[in-house]
Amino acid sequence: MLVLLVHFRKELFMKLFPIRFLVSAVIALGFVTAAHSQEALPVSAAASVNGVIISNDTVEQGIQAALSQGQKDSPELRSAVLGKLIEISLLSQQADKDGLANSDRANRQLALIRQNYLADLELSTFMSKNPVSDADVQAEYNREIASLGVQGMIVEYKVSDIAVASEADAQAALVRIKKGESFDKVAKSVSLAPNKVQGGAVGWVQAGQTLPQIASVLVTLSKGQVSPAPIQMPQGWYLIKLEDKKSSKPPTFEQAKVAIRNGLTQKKQFEYLSQLRQGASIVVR
Repeated sequence: MLVLLVHFRKELFMKLFPIRFLVSAVIALGFVTAAHSQEALPVSAAASVNGVIISNDTVEQGIQAALSQGQKDSPELRSAVLGKLIEISLLSQQADKDGLANSDRANRQLALIRQNYLADLELSTFMSKNPVSDADVQAEYNREIASLGVQGMIVEYKVSDIAVASEADAQAALVRIKKGESFDKVAKSVSLAPNKVQGGAVGWVQAGQTLPQIASVLVTLSKGQVSPAPIQMPQGWYLIKLEDKKSSKPPTFEQAKVAIRNGLTQKKQFEYLSQLRQGASIVVR
């Protein structure tokens, strides 16, 4: 997925905006070209740049994006957001003047931005219609506690993985590992996942936090062991390695509810995407 990164100029605000904010900024500043005099701004406007309006809604999206990244609301933050939007407007207007707006490169990127934005909007809309309720979170917590058995301890697994596009690629990677190459080295060499730079390190997970295809293999592995065969997933083929294993007392509901809600949300999104895949005609070269 294309990710556009925009930094605040001031060091205090060197945070990245999520793509939904930047897409909104591009749409609001790149295509809304109604002219207004600098002296008579409409009530809905935060600023005007050469007659192009920067709306209060667009500024508020920027504020919310910054707050979601840990920023504190303040006059300085609001000023920095508006300043960045003014810079974006100036640059986009100059791009129009330079004839860049209708270039093949711009059209390809704008089409991709639109696609990404609509995908994000579709997921957001789906989740708003199918939210994870408090009752869902409580039920999942109860289920997980019950699944711990008599001892009532959580088992966590420190995992590394290798993700590739085909079963043949996964088998080739497995052969290299069986011949003595380290999992870390092979992951850095062939994995398609972002964590390849960390040698495929995933970190500590519980079996229930992974998809069934992974969990069913994970619980059978001994420390240091690699999955004996490639694991097929919707997005590719995986090899996993159990780096370590530990047991601990479960958290209270209050401690766990945020993580449980996030996990249930991801599960709903995954199931929705799986449903879309099943109903689609997908041809890959």
